[in-house]
Amino acid sequence: MATFNKFNSFVEAMAEKAHNLGSDTLKLALTNTAPSASDTGFLPGSSHPPPAAANGYTAGGNTLSVSSSSQTSGTYKLVAADSTFTASGGNLGPFRYVILYNDTATSDELIGYWDYGSSITLSDTETFTVDFSATNGVLQIA
Repeated sequence: MATFNKFNSFVEAMAEKAHNLGSDTLKLALTNTAPSASDTGFLPGSSHPPPAAANGYTAGGNTLSVSSSSQTSGTYKLVAADSTFTASGGNLGPFRYVILYNDTATSDELIGYWDYGSSITLSDTETFTVDFSATNGVLQIA
């Protein structure tokens, strides 16, 4: 899987109680526009528009299924089930980046993103799975 990159605003949003990663609705959105660590807000009307809701892509992206949100010895770990995007009825994409954001937060606060290195387009019935490590989780905060 691609490397997780956090948005700088995530740190401040955590300190100011914008996130409850264990209970808020977290989503994964696809985009072909390169994010910047300095980005702050996401949907709607951001500079990183996701593909239109069509061909299997739901507006706003996939909802993350969080299985564990806990800390051990001062290190917090968020664990979630893998998330799969499936093209249905036509092509899905192109996209290169998968953005994790908090759909519950007032401004759809950004958390982080993964860069897959090149643009991806799924043909009808093809799938793309964001594969989260059961050991390392989606993210860790120490």
